[in-house]
Amino acid sequence: MGKYQEDAKELLALVGGKENVAAVTHCMTRMRFVLGDPAKADVKKIEAMKVVKGSFTQAGQFQVIIGNTVADFYNDFVAVSGIEGVSKDAVKRAAGANQNALQRAVAVVAEIFAPLIPAIITGGLILGFRNCIDQLALFENGTKTLVEISQFWAGMDKFLWLIGEAVFHMLPVGICWSVTKKMGTTQMLGIVLGLTLVSSQLLNAYAVAGTPPDQIPVWDFGAFKVHMIGYQAQVLPAILAAFTLAYLEKFFRRVTPQVVSMIVVPFCSLVLAVIAAHFVLGPIGWTIGSAISSVVYAGITGSFQTVFAAIFGFIYAPLVITGLHHMTNAIDLQLIADYHGTMLWPMIALSNIAQGSAVLGMIYLQRKNAAAQEVNVPACVSCYLGVTEPAIFGVNLKYYFPFLCGMTGSACAAVLCVSTGTTANAIGVGGLPGILSIQPPFMLSFAMSIALAIAIPFVLTVLIGMRRGVSAAPDAQEAATAKDQAADTAKPSVFPESEHEMTAFLDGEAIDLKEVGDGVFSEGIVGPGLAIRPTSDVLYSPVSARVSVTMDDSRHAIGLTLSNGMELLLHVGLDTVDMKGNGFSYLVQKGAFVKRGDPLIRFDRAKIKAAGHSDVTMCIVTAEGTAQAIEYHTGIRAEAGKTVIITTE
Repeated sequence: MGKYQEDAKELLALVGGKENVAAVTHCMTRMRFVLGDPAKADVKKIEAMKVVKGSFTQAGQFQVIIGNTVADFYNDFVAVSGIEGVSKDAVKRAAGANQNALQRAVAVVAEIFAPLIPAIITGGLILGFRNCIDQLALFENGTKTLVEISQFWAGMDKFLWLIGEAVFHMLPVGICWSVTKKMGTTQMLGIVLGLTLVSSQLLNAYAVAGTPPDQIPVWDFGAFKVHMIGYQAQVLPAILAAFTLAYLEKFFRRVTPQVVSMIVVPFCSLVLAVIAAHFVLGPIGWTIGSAISSVVYAGITGSFQTVFAAIFGFIYAPLVITGLHHMTNAIDLQLIADYHGTMLWPMIALSNIAQGSAVLGMIYLQRKNAAAQEVNVPACVSCYLGVTEPAIFGVNLKYYFPFLCGMTGSACAAVLCVSTGTTANAIGVGGLPGILSIQPPFMLSFAMSIALAIAIPFVLTVLIGMRRGVSAAPDAQEAATAKDQAADTAKPSVFPESEHEMTAFLDGEAIDLKEVGDGVFSEGIVGPGLAIRPTSDVLYSPVSARVSVTMDDSRHAIGLTLSNGMELLLHVGLDTVDMKGNGFSYLVQKGAFVKRGDPLIRFDRAKIKAAGHSDVTMCIVTAEGTAQAIEYHTGIRAEAGKTVIITTE
């Protein structure tokens, strides 16, 4: 009988039984279900299971976080359920079939923009910083900006535009690349297609409105003429063109003899896609995109702007739950292209802040409940920095009323924000730092909106929580547990001397998990630890241990068990399970005993980045064993096998 058979039976019952499981697989830390009826899953009871660290739904998959013992749990689950596991691709296909047309469309948009978001946020922060130095008159009695009084900052202002222009003006290049990556076609062709949309030979999209029609350059083909217009910062033209290229390439691959495919497929696909993009799809996409942005802009600026703002501010958090919020990225970028700013994104940032403030209310209500604060505090911090999922799923929806309080505060803040015409230059960090992306004339009004987004949810949550009897003190069982833990802490350490220190597992920069940017690892759901941004391509063991977990199909992670019972998960990259082992090779086998500094995994950093993934590598302590205290050393340059990154007592 397997170790997790009883837990597996319980989980099977809680997800609705065998007949409700359409497909199941697992990654390094999570069970991934596609459920026939997601409503049958009893999420509250599932998350109360001792073996479960959390759960969430994403892209049609119900994911249950187990930790690095998930492979053993999965085997026991398959055994007790009689359900045959399937590949991750099969689960994704099943999840897609479980979604309606709108959900599938949203999932496509989300997959396109997900790899682009880090660059877009970086560009937004840079534009925000440039706002501060070249538009805020803070010097010489409020008459001059920093750029006007300093040649250094004047030069820096121009230099930073190099990055801002690359992010936003050249956005179609990134979109075309991302679409071809998603579709499994040639990414370089996508990049070339994107470059043809923003070529310097074309009239810049930002100059079209101010150019008389008879002065717009054209390609003259004799029988007809086509305007030579660029599509800088345009979203829909790039998406339409990229999907056309992908489907053309797939068609020509299917019909072209293998002997000439290297010539025929890329040539015919690219040429026809570029023709379609500039002759037909570009103008159509521009028109549709402009129409959508016009409708949204009219809603934000028209006679019913306060109603629009109140509704949007109130429903944005529920949109996060459904995944529909990903659509706003495309709308925001279109607004920026058409109106040189967006009034939609500031409301999104305020919604995030409002949900964080509801958690802040729970922190106050449960200020003496140490167990609750372990979830509340990091969820609040991450929410204020723009990552709402831990707050929404981990705290607010658990009690329901904080979620509604956050929605109410968001609606009030959105009304003030829109009423004052608050506009952002770009998409930024969706929380408190988002003020840097606001145009300088509106920074004060946005700060006032932030104050509402903090105060209203906090006050409402505290008042309702006190009325509902949300206890500020832990119950008797929690107090007893805390007492037992305190007694355990007082015991002398039995940690083996050789394992008091762990060394770096890669060359690179050691960083805090918060900087990883993944909703599971960075929030410590799997366990505490640290990460390294690598400059080398071999993962080494940080300590002497036994190899207890491997992933033979993906080879992107490994689990170690130390003699004191501590368990480590070493995970190369984010979402690299999708690479199916391409670029990864194990240098040890499961069950082997390794010494500190022994090589574990070789990985190809170039392939990881080409696949659109981060190569940041995590070391997670999934079980502490007999360790009394663990200290993580981050913010340093690490050298594999030499630099001490973890110390224990």
